[in-house]
Amino acid sequence: MDKKTSAILSYALGWLTGIVFLFVGKNDPDVKFHASQSIIFFGAVSVVNIVLSIIGSLLGVLGIIFSLAGLAVGIFAVVIWIMAMIQANNTGGVRAELPVVGKFIAPYADQLANSIK
Repeated sequence: MDKKTSAILSYALGWLTGIVFLFVGKNDPDVKFHASQSIIFFGAVSVVNIVLSIIGSLLGVLGIIFSLAGLAVGIFAVVIWIMAMIQANNTGGVRAELPVVGKFIAPYADQLANSIK
């Protein structure tokens, strides 16, 4: 599979395809970087949504606030997801940070990508 397709597909199903392409693309540092960003960003989004759901379910009526926060996080994740796949397509799969949150995630993505040999 070429670099561009691998980079796009590493975001396709969030952290799940990120894990797959971290190992499938282990010989290409750009694909590993995209896969690592996918794992870190979408993994964090999943954890935040789970925590918000648990806290919201424990608070009863006030849980609506946490449900709305979870909805906002979900919408933000979908926007980043679409932007990430468009960016991976436009750059041809070359290493590129995620839009908006890339500067925060990139150092961790580098560590994760470099840990896979």
